[in-house]
Amino acid sequence: MGLFDFLKGSNPVDKHAARVANKRAQAVDRWESIKKLSNDKTPAAVQALLVRFTYRIDPSITDQEEKDAAFAGVVGAGEVAVEPVCAFLRRADSIAIPLRILEQLVPADRVTDELLRLLADMDTEYERDPERKIQVLSSLEQRQRSEIAAAVLRFLGDMNETARFHAVGALLAQSGLDDAAHQALFDALLKEESVRTRARILGGLAELGDAVPNALRPEVKSKLTDGFAMDPKSGAIRRA
Repeated sequence: MGLFDFLKGSNPVDKHAARVANKRAQAVDRWESIKKLSNDKTPAAVQALLVRFTYRIDPSITDQEEKDAAFAGVVGAGEVAVEPVCAFLRRADSIAIPLRILEQLVPADRVTDELLRLLADMDTEYERDPERKIQVLSSLEQRQRSEIAAAVLRFLGDMNETARFHAVGALLAQSGLDDAAHQALFDALLKEESVRTRARILGGLAELGDAVPNALRPEVKSKLTDGFAMDPKSGAIRRA
């Protein structure tokens, strides 16, 4: 069943689901339906409330009040809301809201599982709107799990510079990086044209205390940005 297919059904929440999905409905009617659905606490009601995050209305204060109420209604459904929220996370144009909701419903490890599942289905090629991928990588910067390093390595070579920037951040946020991760950072540095992403890699290498392999030192030296230097004896990256 599609995310919003329940709107076509005949379950008891149909009327309220249709109102919440209709941005042209009267605000007072939509508000009443948000309250009714919040009290229902069923998967269908949760799905109906999640639809409210897919559009905006004027005035903005009404839009925010309705979304705040829908947010509270979904969170208030507790365990019942987990699967509908995960489904919404996988399909939404932006993961920001469903991610915030999920963080209220499940332990941090379950949230990380969902983010890694999303990332596994993404690729590193050019795409017109890479925002979802960037949001996932950015979110992984705030988390530590043994699987994260391996999952983000390929995004060091993403076509989008912002994705690469956050992939570097997510990698460096992990402890106990293995040799493959250290080598990947050197490889990424040599290929990287963006000054800010090179600076982020250099900052990480400085924190890690990695010595640049002899064979790479001339190339790495050419990639140093302002604020970084290479120790002439040890080959370690230092903050200038």
